[in-house]
Amino acid sequence: MSTTFEKLSSNKVKLGFVVESEKFDEGIHKAYQKNVKKFNIPGFRRGKAPMKIIENYYGPGVFYEDAFDIIFPDIYRAALEEHDVKPVDRPELEVEQIEKGKELKFTVEVFVRPDVELGQYTHLGIEKKVEEVTDDDVMADIERARDRAARYVEVTDREAKLDDQANIDYQGLLDGVPFEGGTAQGHELVLGSGAFIPGFEDQVVGMKIGEEKDINVTFPENYHSKELAGKPVVFKVKLNSLREKEVPELDDEFVKDVSETANTVDEYKKEIREKLEKQAEERADAAFESEIIETVSDNAKIDIPKAMVEEQIDNMLRDMELRMMYQGLRMQDFLKYSGQTMEQLRDTYRQQAEDRVKTQLTLEAITKAEGIEPTDEEIDKELSRFAEQGKKTLEEFKKDMPEGDLEYFKEVASINKTVKFLKDNAGKE
Repeated sequence: MSTTFEKLSSNKVKLGFVVESEKFDEGIHKAYQKNVKKFNIPGFRRGKAPMKIIENYYGPGVFYEDAFDIIFPDIYRAALEEHDVKPVDRPELEVEQIEKGKELKFTVEVFVRPDVELGQYTHLGIEKKVEEVTDDDVMADIERARDRAARYVEVTDREAKLDDQANIDYQGLLDGVPFEGGTAQGHELVLGSGAFIPGFEDQVVGMKIGEEKDINVTFPENYHSKELAGKPVVFKVKLNSLREKEVPELDDEFVKDVSETANTVDEYKKEIREKLEKQAEERADAAFESEIIETVSDNAKIDIPKAMVEEQIDNMLRDMELRMMYQGLRMQDFLKYSGQTMEQLRDTYRQQAEDRVKTQLTLEAITKAEGIEPTDEEIDKELSRFAEQGKKTLEEFKKDMPEGDLEYFKEVASINKTVKFLKDNAGKE
């Protein structure tokens, strides 16, 4: 067998094949053995007719298609290896000569991983910007901690006010008729939380314990129930009891309750500042990395095959479907509720999928251009991260790892090392 290679574009190649007549004839014989029982030839029991008789009866090409399908996979695989071709889609075939006793000649055109024309990817003038943590930021975080530690205590000697936890009975009426889901007994509602439709909680404010009141509100136009959307209704409300929020004092006792390391207010403030500074650093690093990757990807020119984008969409939808399964949802139900077809849903992911593919190809091209290779220690670092998630030692994880997975972790380590290289060289020249 001989093959030829021709590059048609940055993302498509053409392979030419000339296959020995003996190999094609061998395929024809295998096709005959595979299909002989399907033929019913007069004068022969089913499955007993000789190949020549079947060819005479149905025509000489009766086994050609199956013969081609039998020999093609091995031939195609060998050609891909010979010319280092990495297809990303199914091949388009064109048969030029197919006849028993003669060479089989055909061509294949197939989309491949595209060439990447890299733009500028170092000295981009991008700097990491870390937000300063102020005293106000520290105190705001402490106030949130105090609010989380707050408890509600019963009050009986005043009217309801914002931030109270009110226990109420209510019945909603639309045109004087109770509507579904509009009635409850002993419902706990924090006034001012926005848990009810606009205007409801404000009208509970000022009520006394035991008081009954008609509350008039209008459902929002975009309310999920079409029967109620935009409609004025009346809620008959009774206030059963009140509890007010009691926020703990900011003192050493509070600190000991909420912190595992600090014992005084000053120590706690220092702890909070360090936490906020670490978070600010992490946010800045993530934004820095994202800006660099987006910039180098935008600077690159790539003619991405449609098949690569579609495959990425497939992966994204599989992830989405898996997440929905954990929530007890099915994809067909989601499409029904959202009023979308599968093709419309795919369209919503198309640009994001194309961006992901372009970013991946760009980072791989930079890795190759810079000759970046991960060390064994860097690969082990990636393996250790996954091992910890599975509560295994590195050695246990390696032992149980399926054959072939190591290459994946090498690629992850390579990309991570490339990203680090870009971050280290992102500033001005």
